[in-house]
Amino acid sequence: MKTTTGSTSHGSSSSSNGLLTVTIASSTHPHGPAANDDDDDLLVDPDDPFDITQTKNAPPETLKRWRQAAFVLNASRRFRYTLDLKKEEEKEQKKSMIRAHAQVIRAALLFRMAGERELVTGTSVASTITPGGDYEVGLEQLVSMSKNQNISTLQQYGGVKGLSGFLKSDLNKGISGDDDDLSKRKNAFGTNTYPRKKGRSLWRFLWEAWQDLTLIILIIAAVVSLVLGVFEKGWEKGWLDGGSIAFAVLLVIVVTAVSDYRQSLQFQNLNAEKQNIQLEAIRGGRTIKISIFEIVVGDVLPLKIGDQVPADGVLITGHSLAIDESSMTGESKIVHKDHKAPFFMSGCKVADGVGSMLVTSVGINTEWGLLMATISEDTGEETPLQVRLNGVATFVGIVGLTVAIAVLVILLGRYFSGHTTGSDGKVQFVYKVTKIDKVLEGFIAIFTIAVTIVVVAVPEGLPLAVTLTLAYSMRKMMADKALVRRLSACETMGSATTICSDKTGTLTLNQMTVVEAYAGGREKLNPPDDSSKLHPEVLSLINEGIAQNTTGNIFIPKDGGETEISGSPTEKAILSWAVKLGMNFELVRSRSKILHVFPFNSEKKRGGVAVKLADSEVHIHWKGAAEIVLGTCTQYLDSNGQRQSIEEEKAFFRKAIDDMAAQSLRCIAIAYRSYELEKIPSKEEDLDQWSLPDHELVLLAIVGIKDPCRPGVKEAVRLCTEAGVKVRMVTGDNLQTAKAISLECGILVSVEDAVEPNIIEGKTFRELSEKEREQVAKKITVMGRSSPNDKLLLVQALKKGGEVVAVTGDGTNDAPALHEADIGLSMGIQGTEVAKESSDIIILDDNFASVVKCIVKLMLLSLMSSCWCCRRVVKLSK
Repeated sequence: MKTTTGSTSHGSSSSSNGLLTVTIASSTHPHGPAANDDDDDLLVDPDDPFDITQTKNAPPETLKRWRQAAFVLNASRRFRYTLDLKKEEEKEQKKSMIRAHAQVIRAALLFRMAGERELVTGTSVASTITPGGDYEVGLEQLVSMSKNQNISTLQQYGGVKGLSGFLKSDLNKGISGDDDDLSKRKNAFGTNTYPRKKGRSLWRFLWEAWQDLTLIILIIAAVVSLVLGVFEKGWEKGWLDGGSIAFAVLLVIVVTAVSDYRQSLQFQNLNAEKQNIQLEAIRGGRTIKISIFEIVVGDVLPLKIGDQVPADGVLITGHSLAIDESSMTGESKIVHKDHKAPFFMSGCKVADGVGSMLVTSVGINTEWGLLMATISEDTGEETPLQVRLNGVATFVGIVGLTVAIAVLVILLGRYFSGHTTGSDGKVQFVYKVTKIDKVLEGFIAIFTIAVTIVVVAVPEGLPLAVTLTLAYSMRKMMADKALVRRLSACETMGSATTICSDKTGTLTLNQMTVVEAYAGGREKLNPPDDSSKLHPEVLSLINEGIAQNTTGNIFIPKDGGETEISGSPTEKAILSWAVKLGMNFELVRSRSKILHVFPFNSEKKRGGVAVKLADSEVHIHWKGAAEIVLGTCTQYLDSNGQRQSIEEEKAFFRKAIDDMAAQSLRCIAIAYRSYELEKIPSKEEDLDQWSLPDHELVLLAIVGIKDPCRPGVKEAVRLCTEAGVKVRMVTGDNLQTAKAISLECGILVSVEDAVEPNIIEGKTFRELSEKEREQVAKKITVMGRSSPNDKLLLVQALKKGGEVVAVTGDGTNDAPALHEADIGLSMGIQGTEVAKESSDIIILDDNFASVVKCIVKLMLLSLMSSCWCCRRVVKLSK
């Protein structure tokens, strides 16, 4: 294997466009299993190289065995559209080499700086900082600090707060974000883009298209035929045979090259769409959505679980913040970020926690930018169907070539032995009598027959036709809001037998509003935002808990415009409710200081925060699934703001939760407790390991949030059911809410069906043995209060039962199930980057109806490999 080396060197000054001078010397696997057919319909022959039973997550060694299984008649044509394993290995080696080289440079710079460091007393910070244009710090200093992760340099700048001042950014409000400000930052520090390698031109495709053994034979035959024809019949009639062959060859070359070129452009567009990540940034005090390419140095970016770090930066605040840096360092170790390890590398993923960062380097000035500028993405990929067709085409080609050679030998033998006669009955070849030009003419005629057999026998267009069909399908699916990340998913999706769908945002609109609320004990607020019935103490604690225990934000324009609320749909609903109750978000947050945060956890179904008030009193606020939070409460605040024992009232609150759940409302409980300041760890490293107390809580409120079903979902579910695709709902909501939504969407046909095991709780399913799970999994229609592991167990059990499983998901914790499923579908709007990376198809509008459109379109493609799929499509069309 040929390896290459890469090197980087930093120039002494920035260029006019904000790019640091850098010199680099040249230095997926197929996804989607084959359709699992019924046992009676398909018997797998282990010796058949074209029978592909499982391709998802297949290692490169397996792909090599596929490649070696069939003798390739002409590799340049037969596998033009398939994944180049050698290039894939070289790409990985390049990545590894660049990573290693970057680490060596970093170590060398750190060693040199350590040797040259002098203890200078009384030196001002300003004297060590080189201004950069309109800013008090230059590009080179920022890049050097970020790449070397030099904490001493950061401290020289006065920490992240001092650095933000040099960059004219506010740690709370971010940059101003106006056009003039953005333009200055781009000129000074560059943009968050990197040079992309140009795709192959049409001329390159034309050059490759003619380098085909069959076409070369035809070209030779055309030239010889043209020469002989002109020699015998003159220009007027002699050019017809040779010219016709040449025209046909030219036509094939042009059509092939144009088809290849258009497909290449299509894949480039799809890849650009995939890389255009939308993320949140704080500009001018408001949280807005921007493209990853619009990030500039000085931006303040919130980070949460599943996000991709979009640029190099420095930690501002973080709680239990852990980063997966394996994409850059090659090590799978999760790195925890705090003020002792505050640097972020772009391209890494947030594995846990929440926080915010200040952007210090973007684009080509980051290691990720250098890596992406050096490595060009391969878009070729083979599907199981293409592998089979490639094998069939090769087999037929070998047979055709064998027959052609046999015919050539026989006809030449007959000709030169004097057994071949012309139309007039005369022998065409007589030894030492027939002239040489007649011999050549006879030979060319025989040779043309052999070539014709090869041309007719070899199905050159079959793999091309399938690839173009798949590419066309991808383009149509893009119009239907489905971005295909892996070509093999196009084939597999059409063979799906069951869909494990998420509820929130997929089956529902994800537009949540609080429609019911209990606060101040048994008091039901009507309307739910009527604060007149709440005691000031109760209202104050509710506002404090909502304002501090949230990852959302509220922006109130100075000109008196409409209030803007950002965050997850659930957070936005609760924040909107609190605003209607009269909460002043900024004022409430300024009255207390956050000590520690426990981010919302899908396993525990709740999140908490510890805050210190002005009088040093500590409150710990919790918010999460109503029945779970209620189970940890021992008291509640009544209408007079007094604490009362909750034991006698728990039955009332449980009934209230069940009643709201029966109306398909998501139930959230808000609770708190007081805590002693002395018991809280004072050291930062101890505080990070401290677990927030989640017992002896005082219940403040229970709210019911309405998330209506998406229009058209019920019809989509009906279509799937009629096509033989079973829809199962897997949600973290309680069983009552799950039951109500599933009835509304048509997943459960009637209330009588809502019995175990049709509807089951995740905990119950989890506690079954492996064999019992396989038996129960086929009957499950709705799973409530499920954890990510429960979803994974369900997928595994269904696959063992012979199902072809499609899974929808949007969270980081859905990644294992998305990866395990035959087809993983992530959500383009609410989905995290980790979920998207683990999926095969991204649903751009988060709509279940789009999932159904994918299945309907791709079932037609599966007709080519499965009669079983044909029966379901016919049934669907009826």
